[in-house]
Amino acid sequence: SDVCSSDLLVGLDVGTSKVAAIVGEAMDDGSLDIIGIGLAESKGIRRGVVNNVDSAAEAITKALDEAELTAGVEIDTVHLALSGAHVKAFNSRGVVAVAGRNREIARDDVKRAIDAARAVALPSGREILHVLPQDFVVDDQDGIGVPVGMTGSRLEVNVHVVTGSTSSMQNMVACVNRAGVEVVETVLEQLAASEAVLTPDEKELGVALVDIGGGTTDFAIFERGSLWHTGVLAVGGDHCTNDIAVGLRMPIPDAEKLKRRSGCALTALVPEDEHMDVASMAGRRSRVMPRRVLSEILQPRAEEICHLLWDEIRKAGYEKSLNSGMVFTGGGAMLEGMVEIAEQIFDLPVRRASPEGVGGLADHVNNPAFATAVGLVMYAHRNLQNEAPRVGAGAIGRITGRLRTLFKEFF
Repeated sequence: SDVCSSDLLVGLDVGTSKVAAIVGEAMDDGSLDIIGIGLAESKGIRRGVVNNVDSAAEAITKALDEAELTAGVEIDTVHLALSGAHVKAFNSRGVVAVAGRNREIARDDVKRAIDAARAVALPSGREILHVLPQDFVVDDQDGIGVPVGMTGSRLEVNVHVVTGSTSSMQNMVACVNRAGVEVVETVLEQLAASEAVLTPDEKELGVALVDIGGGTTDFAIFERGSLWHTGVLAVGGDHCTNDIAVGLRMPIPDAEKLKRRSGCALTALVPEDEHMDVASMAGRRSRVMPRRVLSEILQPRAEEICHLLWDEIRKAGYEKSLNSGMVFTGGGAMLEGMVEIAEQIFDLPVRRASPEGVGGLADHVNNPAFATAVGLVMYAHRNLQNEAPRVGAGAIGRITGRLRTLFKEFF
């Protein structure tokens, strides 16, 4: 195809319930178009950790094949989202003396300060995924966003350091490699999702991003434009499905369908006279039940997720920072009543968010379940734009072509 492979960005989100591959194309005007989508049911992954390499690789291959087919391109590299309970993050601080003679802070000083902040003794078997600068302090002036060009004798930086278990990360990368593609970069799941669903104003004022997946609920807290806290809860949408399967005695796949079709996390929103069809175990006849029965099963679990989340936010000391409220995304956020129950519990504005800011097949990914996969592509795209413009093979070809025509004119 005529798409240059360097303009292609592929996001791969390998979750507990689905594997999503999204192909984006960087357009000449700096915008980003989604040109391919691949989905597969996830196997061999539980709560962000691989427990069966073959099954996981098979699911990843399926999603990538479908994405290649819809995009009409060949995929050889991907940006991979990482999540799971093995991801641990903390805030750190680095201090350096400013090197220049005239005490003007240069890029190199900033780099040294960040390196000093990342020089933390990690337990064995862990490695650093991201070092994300939060703000800088020059001498005694704090809260500085970009210190380059300022004058001072000491430079401090606050950073958010995200680490993961080396073996968990290697296993995940191995599955992706086995599917025949290379991982260019691993990105924290919450960081990716935030690219697709949060507005700059929300990040500035203070917001909690909550991504409710199948096996886990990942959250991140942004304030003053930076990431300050990340965490993972070991509950997600699958727990709701299991509750339904046990409570109504039905097979798990049927429970999942029922949850998507008729589920509501807030009983008060369900009219008393509404009924639903409920499948039964092992070939018995299906039953008709009030829809309220379902929401009475779902509500306690939804409340539990919210309470666990609030405990974590309070423990980390950010309950007063969420001035623009909370943003719910991920497949679990699609459950009717989830946002309303969260607003009651947190007493904050809560909104449900789908990926925004992309073109192309945008209406096909306009769904909270695609926040991470689309966010990965947006994250990669933003980093592309921030880099110095590289002269790609295409550009060199064009330049030599131009030179040839010039030479022809002169000689």
